[in-house]
Amino acid sequence: MPIMSVRAAALLSLLVCAGAARPVHAAESAAAANAANLAADPADSTAEWTIRAGDTRLRVRIENPPDAARVAQLRRWIGECANAALTSSGRFPLRDALVRIRLVPRRGRDSSPVPWGQTRRDDGVSVLLYVRDDATYQELRDDWTAVHELSHLMHPYLGDDGRWLAEGLASYYQNVSRARAGLLDGDEAWRRIEAGFQRGRKVGAGARMDQIGRSRSSTMRVYWAGAAFWLDADLALRREQRTDLDRVLAAYARCCLDGNTQLEPEEFVAALDRAGGNGVLARLYRRYAAMQDFPSQDEAYRALGLQRTDNSELRFSDRPDALRLRRAIMAPRSPQPGE
Repeated sequence: MPIMSVRAAALLSLLVCAGAARPVHAAESAAAANAANLAADPADSTAEWTIRAGDTRLRVRIENPPDAARVAQLRRWIGECANAALTSSGRFPLRDALVRIRLVPRRGRDSSPVPWGQTRRDDGVSVLLYVRDDATYQELRDDWTAVHELSHLMHPYLGDDGRWLAEGLASYYQNVSRARAGLLDGDEAWRRIEAGFQRGRKVGAGARMDQIGRSRSSTMRVYWAGAAFWLDADLALRREQRTDLDRVLAAYARCCLDGNTQLEPEEFVAALDRAGGNGVLARLYRRYAAMQDFPSQDEAYRALGLQRTDNSELRFSDRPDALRLRRAIMAPRSPQPGE
């Protein structure tokens, strides 16, 4: 999807996220077909089915199912998104979650394939996706909303004070996970992350990150300063602990994650440190939580071999260590022993 289309699709989704109440937490193939540990119920025209990964499952329901051919198309698309949402251990973050798909007509000039997404936490955990009823299969594959919402399954409810952590995590992984699943080119994923950072910088300075809450004027800063936190955390874990954010989140999902509970942001960060972060997350959290300006990416971009040009585009270094690091983050990965 062209960048302008992504920005158009973002507008409604981000406004929905900004207005969510306590129980509601709102919001980029052949790879899925080749994922041996993903198994769906066989009747590919059924409007309710289950996607299994190890001991975890996503139950999927099309609430207003169309004809059988369209159902099969939607099943194929959501299977690809589910594959993108797998943790590094080849399972979903939660043992059980529901994905609800509701087909809606095109509204005015909004051509977004998935104009609305919510992750609800009131009666179990469910992801609600409003899907444009005439969206093509390719338009759906190019859209980021479903993977963004599925990425919210990786964390508990964090309240208003932790909204920047929650939305930042989903914004980071909507690009990383889609690149790994073959839904997005790796270099394009970096470009989209940088485009998000640019939108966040334009907001300017404001309240501390842990005090922004649901201020709509700061939405882009919430999402993309939050994404910068998780990028910095991923790089620091690789540099200092010889692990990465995927493994820490996967370990946390196995031991501790309960999608129906609410944690304070500091409690979530401390749990991630116990799951393998070894203090890295808490150190970064203290620095980011107090920020009133948008964070700098200079250090991260030096390590990644990324450079902004005068026309706000990204230049990619072919320096071997930077190339390896970029590929390590964006390339498909297999479960590691013990994960």
